[in-house]
Amino acid sequence: MANMPNINNSNIPNYVTRVTETIEKAGYEVFLVGGCVRDLIMNKEPKDWDITTNAKPEEIISLFEKTIYENKFGTVGVCIEKGELEASDVTHETKNRDIEISSIVTHETKYHILEVTPYRTEAKYSDLRHPDEIKFSDNIEEDLKRRDFTINALAYNPSKGQIIDLYKGQNDIKDKVIRAVGSPNDRFQEDALRMLRAIRFSSEINFAISYDTMQAVSDNSSLIKNISFERIRDEFTKIIMSENPVAGIGLLQKLNLLKYIIPELEEGIGCEQKGAHIYDVWEHLLHALDHAVQKNWSLEIRLSALFHDIGKPRTRRWDGTKDGGKGKYTFFGHEVIGERITKQIMERLKYSKKTSDLVLKLVRGHMFFSDTETITLSAVRRVVQNVGKDHIWELMNVRECDRVGMKKKEAPYRLRKYHAMIEEVLHDPISVGQLAIDGEYLIKEIDIKPGPRMGYILNALLEEVLDDPSKNDKEHLSELVRSLNMLGDSELKTLGDRGKVKKDKLEEEEINKLHKKHGV
Repeated sequence: MANMPNINNSNIPNYVTRVTETIEKAGYEVFLVGGCVRDLIMNKEPKDWDITTNAKPEEIISLFEKTIYENKFGTVGVCIEKGELEASDVTHETKNRDIEISSIVTHETKYHILEVTPYRTEAKYSDLRHPDEIKFSDNIEEDLKRRDFTINALAYNPSKGQIIDLYKGQNDIKDKVIRAVGSPNDRFQEDALRMLRAIRFSSEINFAISYDTMQAVSDNSSLIKNISFERIRDEFTKIIMSENPVAGIGLLQKLNLLKYIIPELEEGIGCEQKGAHIYDVWEHLLHALDHAVQKNWSLEIRLSALFHDIGKPRTRRWDGTKDGGKGKYTFFGHEVIGERITKQIMERLKYSKKTSDLVLKLVRGHMFFSDTETITLSAVRRVVQNVGKDHIWELMNVRECDRVGMKKKEAPYRLRKYHAMIEEVLHDPISVGQLAIDGEYLIKEIDIKPGPRMGYILNALLEEVLDDPSKNDKEHLSELVRSLNMLGDSELKTLGDRGKVKKDKLEEEEINKLHKKHGV
């Protein structure tokens, strides 16, 4: 045991200390445990608050007004009602999926849900995933012994300012090292997912993994086959969304885990591209992912950046007639093959249909433009239609990742030109469709017959509205139509043509503004 003067209790929310104090006042031991203690020591805000105690589930339940206890692990969800100042907060989501929070959250009331678990002792893991049975213990030392890494095997009592650190976790935090508790082989053979967790923690907090722990991951890597892909996906997603996923993916490959999760990525190792590419496919994909991270882009963009050229190794061909007879590699159709491969990966990892659909669109569409001198607006319109207006800029972000992954400048002329053309396609044109009345209204309400005169009238109305948008009023325009309809064909045509010229001029000015904005 050791005192922890560097933990500031003011960083612990009142709803957490309310639970620990309630348990302690009832005569039980109680500690914050695991990652939240690690984060407090590192002066980081914990994402989750885990509490452990020598009280048994039924004893914990008796101390609180509202609890949830619907699992096999002894974990009790203690529900602490939020105050008025916290009414807009998002309800805490527990990691333990056996606790169904949604069953007690209503429109009127929201709760903080805190997981309180009795001390537990070591047990056998016959399936390498779950303990065969849950055994409660009477002492915290037994509980800490079963935890995965020394930096997580820490317990802290807020009221006493006391920390229990049996495995020198504080030293490892200071040295920025991830080390298994006790024998790493034993820990990984108990639960093989811990191998992924080691890499995830390394990616999230930029700690190195100790040599013996890394060696044990490599030696036991095949055990990951015993873990469900849902659990693997959750850890993989956290790696992708971490501060340093490139290092994480590198460790997955180096420690022989990637071949059991996404073997298709390894096909890019040593797959040279030449030409404009200075990296092989593997390195290029990692550089593309890194750019998405630097931009703090979404999971979907990060996955798309990582997978966008995954079809290249299977489509690579050598063409000796290219590049002035020197020869070069071609990758025709790699985006189509890449989409198929990505679909298999997304299905294997059990990603949601929404996430999968977007990633597949972005991978398939990343080759959408070629030469800016020959690309047409109609081609851009087809791209926008294929990926959808809501996702076209995400596709541009993937394109940017692709380019930066080649060590090209982030926003060269080509990318700027694409942006300008997309905005032009998305730009609502100035047209009679913006008027408060339309041709159907003229036919039904004012008895204007379809034909050239109707077109002249609408263009004349548009000129009026372009000069003064406040006149785009149904009543005002209706009166103006009746006046215009009294004119002869020649006079009406002159007014209509003048309106059309004004519309075209303003439209050209708007497009020029877009081009100037993007420097094209």
